[in-house]
Amino acid sequence: MLNAVEWSGTKLGYEFRDPALLDAALTHRSASKRNYERLEFLGDAVLNFAVAVLLYREYPEADEGDLSRYRAALVSGSSLAEIAAGLCLGDQLRLGSGELRSGGFRRTSILADALEALFGAVYLDGGVAQASRVIESLVAGRLGELPEAQELKDPKTRLQELLQARGLRLPLYAVEEVSGEPHEHWFVASCEVPSLAVRGRGEGSSRRRAEQEAAQRVLAEIAKPGEGA
Repeated sequence: MLNAVEWSGTKLGYEFRDPALLDAALTHRSASKRNYERLEFLGDAVLNFAVAVLLYREYPEADEGDLSRYRAALVSGSSLAEIAAGLCLGDQLRLGSGELRSGGFRRTSILADALEALFGAVYLDGGVAQASRVIESLVAGRLGELPEAQELKDPKTRLQELLQARGLRLPLYAVEEVSGEPHEHWFVASCEVPSLAVRGRGEGSSRRRAEQEAAQRVLAEIAKPGEGA
């Protein structure tokens, strides 16, 4: 297996001048106090900037709303985790024994967070131009896979627009359950449209994600033939 420096040069096309930054970016908090959390914070901002510039250049006719939806799709946790998996990033991560036993090197959230941390590390090591180059090299190929901007609206927005178009009241959301450790809460939420007698439940690592899943289930129910007419 490649060591971290070799891996970065091969997979990211970037050679670190300060290997300590790379080491921190690949270290989970379960393994050391010097970990990727601060770099992740920085990398998130760098990622959003670089992708915004890329989209602004590649979609000259898109309005602000469409550009925002495209960016959200490209920088989503699932999208970043797919990129990270393709880079075999999990093999390079330093994890504590508990995370290793639970398969943390395959976990979507850890892969996505570590990738953002790497972007932050590249920025600190080589500047914004190098970080943007690395990000574009990993993201640009996904532009052709993006659906129409309208299809990228989140479920809560689509449900709201659908109900407003029918002259119906907005859905009711409620958090039904919160479980897990303080830093790893798991939410169960419901979405209800009383006027259509439709209700859905969703789960996720945040209230927003749980509500989005619940809204998606309601949209699916409304779309069924003979339902929600």
